[in-house]
Amino acid sequence: MNMPSDTETSKLKGHSNATGTVKKKHRSRSTPRTNDVDKPRKKRHLSAANSFASIPNAIKLSMLNSGLLPTSKFNVTCLQRVVLKLLCCCGTDENGGTVVDTISDRPIEISEFMKLCDQRRKFPVLYKLEFEIAEKTEPHSCRHGIKKSNLEKNQNQRCIPYDYNRVVLDTIQGEHDSDYINASYVDSLLKPNAYIVTQGPTEETVTDFWRMVWQEKASCIVMLTKTFDFIKVMCVQYWPASNELEETYGGIHIKVIQEEELANFRIRTFRLYKMQGEVVSEERFILQFHFTEWHCHSCPFGNALLEFRRRVRAVVGHRIKSKEAGPMVVHCNDGGGRSGVYLSVDANMELGEEEDKFDVFGYLKKLRQSRMSMVENVDQYKFVYDTLEEFVTCGNSWFSVSELSQRLKEKSQKDPMTKLNEYQKEYMLICKQTPRFTIGDCAGGHRGDNRKKNRDVLIVPPDNFRPYLTSFQGNSFTDYINAVFVDGYTKPREYIVTEWPLKSTLGEFWSLVYDYECSAVVVLCVPPHNSQQFPSFWPEGRAPKKYGPVFTIDHISHNHYSKIKTWVFRINKKVISLTELMAGVKAPPRNVQLFQLMCWPMGHKVPTSTNSLVELMNMVEKWRQRTDYGPVCIVSPDGRSRCGIYCAANACIEQVIQHGEVDIFQAVRTVRRHRPQLIENITEYKYCYDVVLHYVLHYLQKDLSEIKTTKK
Repeated sequence: MNMPSDTETSKLKGHSNATGTVKKKHRSRSTPRTNDVDKPRKKRHLSAANSFASIPNAIKLSMLNSGLLPTSKFNVTCLQRVVLKLLCCCGTDENGGTVVDTISDRPIEISEFMKLCDQRRKFPVLYKLEFEIAEKTEPHSCRHGIKKSNLEKNQNQRCIPYDYNRVVLDTIQGEHDSDYINASYVDSLLKPNAYIVTQGPTEETVTDFWRMVWQEKASCIVMLTKTFDFIKVMCVQYWPASNELEETYGGIHIKVIQEEELANFRIRTFRLYKMQGEVVSEERFILQFHFTEWHCHSCPFGNALLEFRRRVRAVVGHRIKSKEAGPMVVHCNDGGGRSGVYLSVDANMELGEEEDKFDVFGYLKKLRQSRMSMVENVDQYKFVYDTLEEFVTCGNSWFSVSELSQRLKEKSQKDPMTKLNEYQKEYMLICKQTPRFTIGDCAGGHRGDNRKKNRDVLIVPPDNFRPYLTSFQGNSFTDYINAVFVDGYTKPREYIVTEWPLKSTLGEFWSLVYDYECSAVVVLCVPPHNSQQFPSFWPEGRAPKKYGPVFTIDHISHNHYSKIKTWVFRINKKVISLTELMAGVKAPPRNVQLFQLMCWPMGHKVPTSTNSLVELMNMVEKWRQRTDYGPVCIVSPDGRSRCGIYCAANACIEQVIQHGEVDIFQAVRTVRRHRPQLIENITEYKYCYDVVLHYVLHYLQKDLSEIKTTKK
């Protein structure tokens, strides 16, 4: 038998146990197997797309939507491919078919657009995905915008024009870089260079702005910012402050010819002319559409922006199509976010009107390639979708006042399929689109010290839209009253809607009227005399009466008619704040007229006399014309019923007078923005139409004649 060698013996000894059996040596974890050395190692770090592939499709989109999978993990191409695959697999319509490719550059049929919106309600992450893909477009050179001599001409250094499409001004001899202005040509979806997007003029650039408007023969100016917002100058007022004044910039004379005020925007007509000696060598007229209710870094109400866009297109649309004038000049404060939103809505609606298609994502990419920071954030991008969806859903709800009688007949006819008439369909759509406020939105009314100031804890005003009381009445008083602002047709916050005050809130009510300089108080009910539930909040006799610790109401005069009673009161305020006393603050008395409608009994949904309600509206309007046009305080038993009828119908009457149009659908939507319970049933909604019809038949011609006489 062959014996082992010494080396082998020592190895065996080292690995033998007590029984003398030999143990096999184990390979260390760090030692490779000899036959594995040549094999390639498997990659432990997989790409995002590969690791993503192992997850079921339905879960992937939910994980992206909830933020469990960050979108930043993927590059643009990978992200677009993954999401398209997900949507094709997961996104099926009711009939089982796949939804149209959501993230694609091609235009989408309007008939398919609603499916895209439904999909985004289910998976809001899609807004973020599209926005991030569009945001990562290849940048262009900005040599002119970053020149040292031009830096002062930019409001925001993150929003400067690209060289390839910047507006080049005619040079001024002897002035270095006089051809530069922070402005870019931007295409629409149908027309090249349809827009010029620019920043709001500054003190240094206002002359260049008017030079550009003149040089490019601008069709109109669309202004989307306030001149002053959030304690910051957003844009200088580049037009004269009144019709009597005139300003000159770079040889161009500017004069305001006309100004029209509406709740969310103003329309101004400018006369521009140049002089040669003492003779006018050339003159032009240009309209400025100024949207006044769009705060920086936020979104406005969709129906307000759609109405604004309708007015712009109604005036200058034919000029743009006929190529009579140059591009539309659009600006916000820096020519970025808000300008991009407006262009997205306008260009897509133009494409929809011409070709029945939208291209929201494709146009966002085009905007991003045309100018920096256009459509600033995901919320603004979502607003574009929401506004276009609103346009598709609601359509054009306005019509000429001459069609009113015929339209009302048509609206009363029932659809044989749905068994609903147009009134019911419209009201159901309004209810569907009414905003919902959370307890957090209405935190002020739910605070412990304010809870007892509400007749109904379910009817509490949102903090963003309630009037805050400023009169100091003692340490036990707060700034809260159950009231909301409601926009009118020509003025924002034209009405303040509130409930009949409680015994404990009589001082707060008069603080509301005094602090906001209400010109009139309109009471739309007649509670039982000496009612404990509805205590009287104005002096019934001629003697002064005190309400709360600081307000005393004096009777000045009264006029009582069969169905309307009126009183003129003087509100006297006593200053009790030590700080105000030391500062010598005065509280001047203020007059207010109170109107009470006597033909609307408690428990009735509508008044017994439509004529009396219209007459009341006329009386309030005539009183306001004699005063400073302060807001109207509308009082109903619960702050929800009745008030909506007055606000919506009155706004429609103003629209009839000013523009010869009727749009009760949008008026009611506007009224319900801040208090969804206004116009709370179909009876009130239909009655708004009846009020406007009564006004048109019995009052319109007389009022129009009076307006013409006043203007003369």
